Amino acid sequence: MYLLYTLAIIGYAIAVAPRLLYQAVRHGKYVGTLSERWGRLPAEVNPDHVPSIWIHAVSVGEVLATRTLIPAMRERYPGHRLLLSTTTQTGRAVASSVEGVDGLFYFPLDLRLVVSRVLSQVRPDLVVLVDTELWPNLLAECARRGVKTMLVNGRISDRAYPRYLLVRSFFGRVLRNVDSCCVQGEESGRRLVELGASEQLVTVTGNLKFDTLPVPESPRNRVPQELLRFFRMTEERVVVMAASTHAGEERPVLEAFARVRQRDPEALLLLAPRHPERAGEVASLAAGFGFKTVVRRELPLDGEPCPVVVVLDTVGELASLFQIATVVFLGGSLVPSGGHNPLEPAAWSKPIVFGPHMENFSEISELFLSSQAARQIESSAELEPVLTELLRDEVLRDALGSAARALLEANRGATERSLDAMASLLPPVGLDSVGVTTPFEAR
Repeated sequence: MYLLYTLAIIGYAIAVAPRLLYQAVRHGKYVGTLSERWGRLPAEVNPDHVPSIWIHAVSVGEVLATRTLIPAMRERYPGHRLLLSTTTQTGRAVASSVEGVDGLFYFPLDLRLVVSRVLSQVRPDLVVLVDTELWPNLLAECARRGVKTMLVNGRISDRAYPRYLLVRSFFGRVLRNVDSCCVQGEESGRRLVELGASEQLVTVTGNLKFDTLPVPESPRNRVPQELLRFFRMTEERVVVMAASTHAGEERPVLEAFARVRQRDPEALLLLAPRHPERAGEVASLAAGFGFKTVVRRELPLDGEPCPVVVVLDTVGELASLFQIATVVFLGGSLVPSGGHNPLEPAAWSKPIVFGPHMENFSEISELFLSSQAARQIESSAELEPVLTELLRDEVLRDALGSAARALLEANRGATERSLDAMASLLPPVGLDSVGVTTPFEAR
């Protein structure tokens, strides 16, 4: 089975090579990354060949989940280099700002010779995989070398679980090479055990993202930030935010907003496409509805936005802008894209609405719904009635927002629980004893 997997990886690399070459020549993408993906890392990653801890976070969301974990690891393991790998370029860009990281590189192709070359240079005592990044050849090579491995913030989504079941026998062999599995919730833990993980090695530690968000002391007080100088709103102005939308979602959002505007001609729509390169396309669509539309980069400083629709075409600003929203719709949930994380608007006590497709955040979305901290709609036709209800009822908005924030505060602590599990594999420096969580210990 490992041979078939390796052949599949090689076939995939050959198949995508022409597209990567085209993107490199035409758009300058991937230039300078291919050598690292084939395991040839820059010398500065580990120039002195000292022991390290290798953390892998595939993209932006996974990198952001490490923002409290890695600084805490820096304190506990001062004698190790902390090396962070990513798969995507956007993840790499965000990783450069993570505190405590000693070196960055792109994750290599999961071929035995390639990962062997990387392990020889990185020299990890521990490999930490964020989310469900289980790479068979890497894990097998770590096991052969005696390198400890662990999963943190692990989850098995509703979408992925049936696919894993199809290759259960192979996946079980892969999981036997993982020394510790820290998962977000009971359901993900149960699924990992059913797929072949030892129950004694699976621990429910919670979601790291609950810890990474800076929760403002008062959600009613706006933090003075340079960004907000472009969005100087009156307190009375209604701001509908559609966050991280995907293709196929902007039209129903605009249709719902058009009806909102009939009742409130001063309402503003802030549209934030998941991929900023779609900003021009989304802006054209909004203009086609007759709305005065502008992209974020064209907003004037220190003036209330005059347009009816503002399309966010920047990276890294969305989290700060939740604080100006009256109500938030989470994109990726009206189309089958898996949804997006509700924690950032929850930190600002915002009422949250999402669609039926929250497969990538099934456990956390169910937690929000059971705590009456969000509203779920089943189709785009329900978006406008729910938005209208929330915009008319301030008491209902406050109740949803307060419940969301309370849920966020109650579920913090995953970082410490993950560190306790890590200590059982690699004892930290200067700590005589560390409390280790028991398998399936609830939060």
